[in-house]
Amino acid sequence: MALDPKDIARTVQTADWKLRYYEAGSGHPVVLLHGSGPGATGWSNFAGNIEALAEHFHVYAVDMPGWGESDPATVDRLDHVEAVVQFLDALGVEKAAFVGNSMGGQTSLRLATEHPGRISHLVTMGPPVGRMPTLFGAGDGPSEGLKVLIEAYRDASPENMRRLVEIMVYDKARFATPELYQARSDAALARPEHLRNYVDGLPKGAPLPKWVRPELLPAIQVPTLLIHGRDDRVVSFETSLYLLANIPNSRLVLLNHCGHWAMIEHADEFNRLVADFIANN
Repeated sequence: MALDPKDIARTVQTADWKLRYYEAGSGHPVVLLHGSGPGATGWSNFAGNIEALAEHFHVYAVDMPGWGESDPATVDRLDHVEAVVQFLDALGVEKAAFVGNSMGGQTSLRLATEHPGRISHLVTMGPPVGRMPTLFGAGDGPSEGLKVLIEAYRDASPENMRRLVEIMVYDKARFATPELYQARSDAALARPEHLRNYVDGLPKGAPLPKWVRPELLPAIQVPTLLIHGRDDRVVSFETSLYLLANIPNSRLVLLNHCGHWAMIEHADEFNRLVADFIANN
């Protein structure tokens, strides 16, 4: 029987935030961190992964401050790594594997460099690294996908969500459905303060006012799995090539016919890769 998000939804009060999260399974802790899109939540990003991973691990999928059912966050308070550390502390989790998509991948990279004692394994899917791509990406500012994402924050209509979902995935016929556009639009519009804080914070660095320091990447010691879509139009796969070159204990899986949401478009393969990687490294 498929998991129902209502059955596994939890709320925790940390030092600074009330956070919504989804919890399932037992064993080694695994924290799933979503990306920055409007309407993104721990559940919307990882609905196809939580149950499979919970067969092996104790899984937590978190709504970060400023997203989903967690507290709103203005850019001056937005430190994703500090929020994650507070989340671990509030639940009494000393160390966990971290699996992060996009913004969540950047958070996981920072955590591995700033709090290495709190992370056992690092898995990223399409994380930005704070440097413009030099070979494969456009040189005129944000990527095509990020421009569409920002526009969807300014106007979270179903039509803009259609554009957003279509640029996030490779297989539009399968994944870019009217039901998904409407659900993402409804979720985003249900929390207008999240939309407003994101747009207001853009000139000040939102959604990532703090980035991993590239010179610290070679110091990451934990086993690292980099998963990236060859067809990612939001964050070029060049970023994962850069990470592969700089993180000593890392390996890269580059997926054809895959956009920015590897965990959604290739859920079964993703689940097998992550479960095997965490269990055997």
